[in-house]
Amino acid sequence: MATFGSLSEKLNHAFSKLRNKGALTELEIKSAMRDVRIALLEADVNFNVVKSFINSVSERALGEDILKGLDPSQQVIKIVNEELVKLMGSTHSRLQFSDTPPTVILMCGLQGAGKTTMCGKLAAMLKKQGKKPLLVAGDIYRPAAIKQLQVVGQKADVAVFEKGQTNPVAIAKSGIEFAKKNGYDVVIIDTAGRLHVDEALMQELTDIKKAVNPSEILLVVDAMLGQDSVNVAGTFNSKIDITGVILTKLDGDTRGGAALSIKAILGKPIKYCGTGEKITEIEPFHPDRMASRILGMGDVLTLIEKAEQAITEEDAKKLAKRIKENSFDLEDYLNQLSGVKKMGNLSEMINMLPGMSNKLKGANLNVDEKQLDKTKAIIQSMTPKERAKPEILNASRRKRIASGSGTTVQDVNKLINQFNQTKDMMKKLNSGKMKFPFGF
Repeated sequence: MATFGSLSEKLNHAFSKLRNKGALTELEIKSAMRDVRIALLEADVNFNVVKSFINSVSERALGEDILKGLDPSQQVIKIVNEELVKLMGSTHSRLQFSDTPPTVILMCGLQGAGKTTMCGKLAAMLKKQGKKPLLVAGDIYRPAAIKQLQVVGQKADVAVFEKGQTNPVAIAKSGIEFAKKNGYDVVIIDTAGRLHVDEALMQELTDIKKAVNPSEILLVVDAMLGQDSVNVAGTFNSKIDITGVILTKLDGDTRGGAALSIKAILGKPIKYCGTGEKITEIEPFHPDRMASRILGMGDVLTLIEKAEQAITEEDAKKLAKRIKENSFDLEDYLNQLSGVKKMGNLSEMINMLPGMSNKLKGANLNVDEKQLDKTKAIIQSMTPKERAKPEILNASRRKRIASGSGTTVQDVNKLINQFNQTKDMMKKLNSGKMKFPFGF
């Protein structure tokens, strides 16, 4: 399901009542705001946050002149968008790096929020940015916690420092000393979690904080818990003064309460969010982009960033040239499918295109790993000549390819049909006969 799907639907329903009106009365605006209020409360946004938000939007909507070129409903949506951005922190809050390496990042949170996995995701992202991170196994209580961090470290291709189930404070200090001696410029400390907040947990975190003086104390919270996440964050913040929040499970059926309440209540920014299970599925939290997604207006900038990470500029130029020359072949087709796989969940990507979420509502657009493997096997069972010129694939060749790839002739036929449809679509795009919605 798309991020905040239910909330987006309800907000858009509220705004639909305002469309096609030459002017808006105070009563119509109040009615729309009542619907928005209900949608936010059902999304588990804090009551006081909702009250303040509705007051701000209403005051502006009733007081502002209609901007040139915008109809009244667009004006209200514009105001709601701006207030949502303000509510979530206005701008992306970056990590603070120490002037004297290593930068120490203390990760904390309750059990089940995805803290250990998020340590690996953060390390993988920082490594891609040119840093040399070290993971430190400071959770000595949970069974297999150290092993889990080592597995996550392997996926991220990042070293893990551990000293078994000894004193967490000593482990943290030793990890930093190890980092200094071995040239690591970022240390990410995975700490113990609990099923609930208790004094022992908070005291341990306080002791580690005093011992290592972290540049960042990041609280990992489960976005699916809604307002409960905000309550947990409040307790952690009052005890150890967190510097920021990482939301996990934003790829699930997230109601929105946590994302829309945390900054307003705690005054601490959401810095990153987890959008899936893969080690690469972590995103910087941009309030303006998230507001656009919530309002169903897309998030083209994040989509472009994902594409840039999955496909190099050189590969993109080569592809553009081959499409222009009408020489796109099955080898190119396989490369593009692999690129889409790297970008992650296709449903999420579609929802980043303005206006597309409603058009494709309910469609199953996830990348099928098994189907991709089958496609790869079929194409790799072809000769170079067959990949370059699929039109020569007669019945006997298709039978041989099916046998060589462990598939059926029907599978081979289906792949060729899909390829031909893709090539035809690319030809239309290249000739200007087909356009994406909203000019994309």
